[in-house]
Amino acid sequence: MLSLAASPLPATRIHRPDATSHSSSVRLLRSLARSRRADLAHRALLLFRSLQSTPCPPPPHVSLPAVLSAAAFLSALPEGRQLHGLAAKLGLAPAHTVVANSLLHLYSSCGLPDAALALFRRIPDRSLVSWNTAVDALVGNGYHLAALDLFREMQRDTDLAPDAYTVQSVLGACAGAGALSLGVYAHAMLLRELGGDGDGAAVSCDMLINNSLVDLYGKCGALELAQQVFDRMPMRDLASWNVMILTLANHGRVCESVELFDRMTQVEKVAPNAITFVAVLSACNHGGLVEQGRRYFSMMVDEYGIKPRIEHYGCMVDLLARAGFIEEALDIVAGMNCRPDAIIWRSLLDACCKKNAGLELTEAMAKLALEVPDDAVSGVYVLLSRVYASAQRWNDVGMVRQLMIEEGVKKEPGFSSIEMEGLVHQFVAGDTSHPQSEAIYEKLDEIQQRLTSAGYKPDLSEAPLVASVDCAKGAALRLHSERLAISFGLLNATPGAPIRILKNLRVCKDCHTISKLISKLYGVEIIVRDRIRFHHFKDGSCSCKDYW
Repeated sequence: MLSLAASPLPATRIHRPDATSHSSSVRLLRSLARSRRADLAHRALLLFRSLQSTPCPPPPHVSLPAVLSAAAFLSALPEGRQLHGLAAKLGLAPAHTVVANSLLHLYSSCGLPDAALALFRRIPDRSLVSWNTAVDALVGNGYHLAALDLFREMQRDTDLAPDAYTVQSVLGACAGAGALSLGVYAHAMLLRELGGDGDGAAVSCDMLINNSLVDLYGKCGALELAQQVFDRMPMRDLASWNVMILTLANHGRVCESVELFDRMTQVEKVAPNAITFVAVLSACNHGGLVEQGRRYFSMMVDEYGIKPRIEHYGCMVDLLARAGFIEEALDIVAGMNCRPDAIIWRSLLDACCKKNAGLELTEAMAKLALEVPDDAVSGVYVLLSRVYASAQRWNDVGMVRQLMIEEGVKKEPGFSSIEMEGLVHQFVAGDTSHPQSEAIYEKLDEIQQRLTSAGYKPDLSEAPLVASVDCAKGAALRLHSERLAISFGLLNATPGAPIRILKNLRVCKDCHTISKLISKLYGVEIIVRDRIRFHHFKDGSCSCKDYW
């Protein structure tokens, strides 16, 4: 940690300006802070400390925003807290709006959205920049619904008109929350704010905005709209191609994703980067295209000289293992230039489960996965329990449950959300908190009766660990969060409109089966975005072709 208290710097010679050179010193400080280079940003911190040692330092309301920008770029929280303390001592935080806004950005960059929001609430005179920074802090740290709530608060409680920066953040929040109608509303605001004479020309020519719109519509399950925005772009940068290739891949349009990659590299002559190869390898993974995946991985290394990252290895390991090439996947892991993470071991564990690789190998994969520090360790226990459940080894399932209790491991809670008329409704398993709960469960009973009549039998291996008898397991499956969301959607969706659901975990096999059946029995398209990809259920089948 660098101390920003005024003190001599024996190892660093920096000119100490007098009062007449404040302007040039501040210009230099700003230039260093805006350089987007770590070494120069660090230099900005040193310069600020040096300036504070002079008899007449620059006005703090001018120098603090610049040095806070440097600290934010470096995610230098200890130094940032020192600067916050100095600002508070001088009466500038949160009273001075510009300084306070810079502190908001600092805490956001350091992954502390709660601290940023707490400071935001204390700013007496919030500007549009204050609101934009606070909304962006929530979006950037995954607080998508909270960001949308804050945006609504701005619209409700202030006379401030959203600008392009506001809407850019709102688009990101809508994409993260899967809130399509709110995203369409934000798109309309962009057209109004930047449309100039009303024809939307300014928006259509802005690559950053268009890239965000492709991402928004892709993540909200509106693939056709994403494709439409991409096709109408007058100019595209590498990010444009990357987001469209990945969007197609995530929606199961594997051939189209691969064809777009080939068009980009061979026709448009755009050089791919590491992110492009994550996208195209994801397409190969979703489609089980083993040979193409091998070819693109070799192309990345041999033709483009791109050093594989953990994400590339993860795609290849998952692709090979799920296709049954577990030994080859293990060879890739052995040759990695970085340490395998828990995701890679879980991919191998999951493949062992699905390919019936044998309990010995499966248990070995689980042991390796548990040795890697990871917050999502509960997923390993859940997968292992499913292996035992599939083998009808219920005592071992209970052992896993007991081990989780002893280790203090809690299963990551699953939730499903669905947007209806601009509001996002969120459900957890067995949820009874929704105002329409009684009607939702009545609809669920009706769905269950129709599923049973159609010959549906639950896959009990997907039931929670605590369920000990078949009837309890079946009841537990019936209360999965996505089923509540589907029931709510059937009750409230416009006839003929798709039901769009966002799920924070990977969809389980049993829910995948019943979603296909419901789509056929009720004549409705159900679009589910889980942790891994999209599933478009229609007429009794899924876009993933049951390969996920």
